[in-house]
Amino acid sequence: MVQTDVWCSSAAVSHDDVLIQTGGYHAGDHKISTFTPCIDDGCDWIKLEENLGVTRWYSSNQILPDGRVIIVGGRGQFSYEFFPKNGNDSEVFLMSFLKETMDVEEDNNLYPFLHLLPDGNLFLFANQRSVMFDYMKIVILREFPMIPGEKRNYPAIGSSVMLPLKLAGVGGRLVVEVVVCGGAKGGAYMAALNGVYMAGSKSCGRLKVTDPRDYSKRGGWDSAVDPVLHPVLYKPGVTDPDKRFTILNPTTRSRMYHSAAILLPDGRILVDGHNPHKTYNFTGVRYPTDLSFEVFMPPYMDSGYGHLRPSINSIQGSGATNIVSYGQRFSIIFELPSSQTSDMGGLMVSMVTPSFTTHSVAMNQRLLELEIVNVQLLGVARKVTISAPPTINIAPPGYYMLFVVHEGVPGQAVWIKMIKP
Repeated sequence: MVQTDVWCSSAAVSHDDVLIQTGGYHAGDHKISTFTPCIDDGCDWIKLEENLGVTRWYSSNQILPDGRVIIVGGRGQFSYEFFPKNGNDSEVFLMSFLKETMDVEEDNNLYPFLHLLPDGNLFLFANQRSVMFDYMKIVILREFPMIPGEKRNYPAIGSSVMLPLKLAGVGGRLVVEVVVCGGAKGGAYMAALNGVYMAGSKSCGRLKVTDPRDYSKRGGWDSAVDPVLHPVLYKPGVTDPDKRFTILNPTTRSRMYHSAAILLPDGRILVDGHNPHKTYNFTGVRYPTDLSFEVFMPPYMDSGYGHLRPSINSIQGSGATNIVSYGQRFSIIFELPSSQTSDMGGLMVSMVTPSFTTHSVAMNQRLLELEIVNVQLLGVARKVTISAPPTINIAPPGYYMLFVVHEGVPGQAVWIKMIKP
């Protein structure tokens, strides 16, 4: 079991399949613990003797190309550090940007959004500001325009996602886009402490990070005031073309503070928990603590799409352990339930990282659409040959869920491992 308080901590899955948990609350705010999965009941958490350089509560983690984890920010901490440390690493690296984005009394810069860019630098977002950051030289390479609307980081917490990196024709420059949604107005946290609850944000912003335009001028974030939620509940899978989001079936359980959601290898979404209290209040409150799990079935899981669902038989060119090298071509043998489906124009092969999700933040979130070289018909099966990601900046070493998606319908993923060169 975990031996220190990991409440509101951060974590990442390392390249060798170890969950690295950093920071937390009280006695756990400077601790590092690891968990290595096993196939029996023999695995357990290990609290390391090594500590973080400073206390970190509400910090963010990101796996780096060299396999290390960068740990950024935390309450009262305007710095970052690495785990594990190289011999020439100093303990902590100061970063004034984190101090500049802190609001007095409320912070609103905690759990900063981090995305590793294909050039090896970091996209870093805190409060309403974002930068391209060279963490090795401790230099801000570029500052983007301030996102309109509300505050976007904890406690005015929203969400961020780097849109899929499409690797077809990667000889050209990769297009990188980041979307930030939700948040709250400044003052919302302090008002809530006094029993006054302000509505959360209904807006999103979309930024093309690789856009060459001069960001010192006006512009940058697109559609920052487009509504996210709409009053009409649509049927699952039916999208109004005039709106960017579709509301699917709601849960019957409240999923509030400290709930989480993750993608499962079969395409379902695992949703769990919530505890909006200082302690575990299971009764006597409007929203009691809920430790249950639910699985959400997205529209593509409907049995009506079963004839489109691919099933992976094997992976060729990766060895018995599904290990893939950078730039390598390898093949997937898969089948479709319906032999009448011959058009492969709607085929996609993707890689998804196992992210660590908390407080609406998916640390290390990453989805890659691989370049398809060719598709062959092999009797009742099909063979798709793809190119692995070309560099460790595009796909840091480690495990990925590999999906074959046909006409928008994914099959069961298989795990592959990108190994350090």
